[in-house]
Amino acid sequence: MTVRSETIEIAVDEQSISGTILTPGARLPGILFVHGWGGSQQRDLARAKNITGLGCVCLTFDLRGHERTHEMRASVSREHSMDDLLAAYDRLASHPSVDNNAIAVIGSSYGGYLAAILSGIRPVRWLALRVPALYWDADWDMPKQALDRDKLAHYRRSAVTAADNRALAACKEFQGDVLLVESETDDYVPHATLMSYRTAFDLAHSLTYRLLDGADHALSSDTSQHAYTSILTNWISEMVIGARLVDYPHQSAAFA
Repeated sequence: MTVRSETIEIAVDEQSISGTILTPGARLPGILFVHGWGGSQQRDLARAKNITGLGCVCLTFDLRGHERTHEMRASVSREHSMDDLLAAYDRLASHPSVDNNAIAVIGSSYGGYLAAILSGIRPVRWLALRVPALYWDADWDMPKQALDRDKLAHYRRSAVTAADNRALAACKEFQGDVLLVESETDDYVPHATLMSYRTAFDLAHSLTYRLLDGADHALSSDTSQHAYTSILTNWISEMVIGARLVDYPHQSAAFA
């Protein structure tokens, strides 16, 4: 399948963030990637290219405070990042090749936290969260880098419920399919946080949970990177492409 790559600008708050949209051609599922704090769209691009080849329209982008706008990092709040994500989602959903009833969001760490909240604001059919971070609801408009790291570490080790957290509340209402991936030796997002997320998804249509043996938070080793790519690609194939064959059986030959 031929993949077209287009560099785009996404308008947000009278500024713009850069993104790359990959398109296979026909009206297809849309996949939105959300990188973690300190990351960028570059690592997502390799996975997006593979998934686009399965028959999806993929969008990766850089949150403000990263890459081209790195000088803004000290002032970027979760509110800014959420505005970025909403703008990116709306750009993907408006693409003529995208089926608006078939959008998946894939988030890592901080991006996973934002993706969870997004699922309560915009239609999301599939949600893949790798080591999703967790933050208290207060200080939403405070610069993210100003949040107390020790307090955050303690918060994430605690048992947090949907009644006390905006992201978990969105998870509790989510009725689509979920992929939740934990890193065994994660120093930033502990097992307790993954359990808070896992417990919240009690209405999900399906929940796939995977533990990456020996992996750290950033997936520093090639082995960990390849393992996650395999898990994600297989899940996308099963959930997104499989559902498309049910929704559009006349197109099944194109995905055989």
